[in-house]
Amino acid sequence: MPHGDITHIDIPVADQDKAAAFYADLFGWQIAAPPGFEEYPMWRAPNQISGGGLAPRGADFTQPRSYVEVDSIDETLAKAERNGGAVAVPKTPISETSWFAVLRDPDGNDLGVYEGVTET
Repeated sequence: MPHGDITHIDIPVADQDKAAAFYADLFGWQIAAPPGFEEYPMWRAPNQISGGGLAPRGADFTQPRSYVEVDSIDETLAKAERNGGAVAVPKTPISETSWFAVLRDPDGNDLGVYEGVTET
């Protein structure tokens, strides 16, 4: 995906099994936890493109969060800070080749950013 594409949406939930059943029935989403991420069931929409996760709800995570693919999380966070934003969650590894972070825009909205290396 190119820089700037929305790549993922996390939905905060208190009960992952209940949420999985709800969204699977409501939208026809396929929901399964990938190997190595058993505590993070991921959903895939019928178009096989859209997707995200059912993440544990927390004090700082109460609303759905979109993630935007970027070429460089470090550069994106620095640019956000230069433009009045802040870093809400620093760059965090997902795997050996992918990372996420959360920035806060000047209006207080949290937006996730994702950087991943694709195999060629």
